[in-house]
Amino acid sequence: MARIVSRALPFASRPSLCLLRPPPLPGAALLRSAAAAPPPLPHAASLLSWRGLTGAPEPSLAAPPPFAGFLSGIRGFRKARRGPAAAKRSQPQDAAPPPPPPPPPKESEIELIARIGVEEDMPDDDEVLNIVEILKLNVPMAMKIALDGLVDSNYSTRDTSISDVGKYDKVEVSVLLCNDNFIQNLSKEWRDEDCTTDMLSMSQHIPDLDVPILMLGDIVISVETAARQAEEKGVTLLDEVRVLVVRGILHLLGFNHETSDEAAMEMEKEEHLILKSLRWKGKGLAKGAHDSSKLQPDSLDGQVTDSQKRAVTLRFYRPKFKYIFCDMDGTLLNSKSQITARNAEALREARSRGVNIVIATGKARPAVIDALSTADLSGKTGIVSESSPGVFLQGLLVYGSEGRQIYKRNLDQEVCREALLYSLEHKIPLVAFSQDHCYSMFGHPLVDSLHYIYHEPKAKIVPSVDQLLGTAEIQKVLFLETPEGISSALRPYWAKAIEGRAHVVQAQPDMLELVPPATSKGNGVQILLNHLSISPDEVMAIGDGENDIEMLQLASLGVALANGSEKTKAVANVIGATNDEDGVAQAIYEYAF
Repeated sequence: MARIVSRALPFASRPSLCLLRPPPLPGAALLRSAAAAPPPLPHAASLLSWRGLTGAPEPSLAAPPPFAGFLSGIRGFRKARRGPAAAKRSQPQDAAPPPPPPPPPKESEIELIARIGVEEDMPDDDEVLNIVEILKLNVPMAMKIALDGLVDSNYSTRDTSISDVGKYDKVEVSVLLCNDNFIQNLSKEWRDEDCTTDMLSMSQHIPDLDVPILMLGDIVISVETAARQAEEKGVTLLDEVRVLVVRGILHLLGFNHETSDEAAMEMEKEEHLILKSLRWKGKGLAKGAHDSSKLQPDSLDGQVTDSQKRAVTLRFYRPKFKYIFCDMDGTLLNSKSQITARNAEALREARSRGVNIVIATGKARPAVIDALSTADLSGKTGIVSESSPGVFLQGLLVYGSEGRQIYKRNLDQEVCREALLYSLEHKIPLVAFSQDHCYSMFGHPLVDSLHYIYHEPKAKIVPSVDQLLGTAEIQKVLFLETPEGISSALRPYWAKAIEGRAHVVQAQPDMLELVPPATSKGNGVQILLNHLSISPDEVMAIGDGENDIEMLQLASLGVALANGSEKTKAVANVIGATNDEDGVAQAIYEYAF
């Protein structure tokens, strides 16, 4: 008689698996153990030498086996379940009294080994890591129930190549937790099906191989799909993963619900019995499969499109970039100069996954803080504050660690004087920017709109040019005019008038800015990267205007929104949706993870 004991171990490298089956589950390079694994054996290692990969001392046979009380209860449960068949075999063959029973044989032990791992490209997620620790106990428990009584199985649809496990010293199964991308690639490789699924089971058992270890196989579970299904069913992620583990074990033991309705019913019955005996929550196979089909979002060529990926799934992907530099007007803000709920959610989710969001804008810092306060994204717990890094006023003001100013550049005073006098003479409103303050020569509705619509500091009216220039250092000046007036008169005039002394920038069709020569957001971003010791390879940038061109070129990935200028889109790596279509959120969901 064999007694089943269990053991749960972290994944270890298994080079000997290549002796057992066609292309193996991607090896140790693709796996991240829940605990440190021993070094791999040489390629020539035999299956028996795999004992050295347990990573823990072998248990003494004299020691009480784990879950001994639990096993006793399971035996009783199985006896009640399969009582008639067992009773039939135990009836005497004739009426003669039975001979005295021989001394009971020494009970042998069957060690159940469960290797639990997380795919290495998965980020560290507290809930997933906690599930790994729980599965170290749960998987052997499920294995005990599934294996016990296989000899007595009356299921007509099950492949019975694995039945009597008493001849084995050990029974092993591995469980790998991964995301949708990994399981989709694995499904394509193993089943030639380019689609996501919740679970794959891959048998390692070779019936004619006479070895003391029964290697059931590998169970691969997408916790990303499991999380969606758990949310839909109203259960926890652990509940759903447990159900998928049971389903995977049953597949490895020869159950296959896809062959016929009868096979589906028999597998569902077995699944229900295991879940019920362990008191684990979960719906039956048929119900679960039905629910899962409704949960799969629309796809293109079998792949879930990134634009449909909900923010919650980002938790199962490592960020591709450590920093996202994002423009404000025309990019993060929509045409009403507001941040949408979806953009705000994407920024929060990216930040929760360890991505640093840095604003790079032509706006003053107070304008950004005010604009993002509506979504609770400003302040010490937000993405912008007086103590956070950022690039403002087209790169003329750069704040580094703890919000300290690390760079400032002013516009030539003579250019400022000429622009202020031009504004007075032609009655074209102009706003001068000086760090966190704005100034103007006269009141005007367009000047007021800069504050009430675009969130810029309210302009102080200073009627004297000399007084204004004596009051503040000016970083840039901004003319407010119709798009036609700017393109036909203002831009041609000032491009020629300040040639060599300053530079013309147009971020919005109805605004024209005069800035110091060689000014660009890209220069400001580079200064900040140097200050923070960040490589451009770690940066993704999102923008729309001509003033974003250098920033997009500097970043490892530059995303121009569809509403952007043609010059900007021409230099971008990819073109996203418009700012009125949550282009920033879509870019983060598609390209940041």
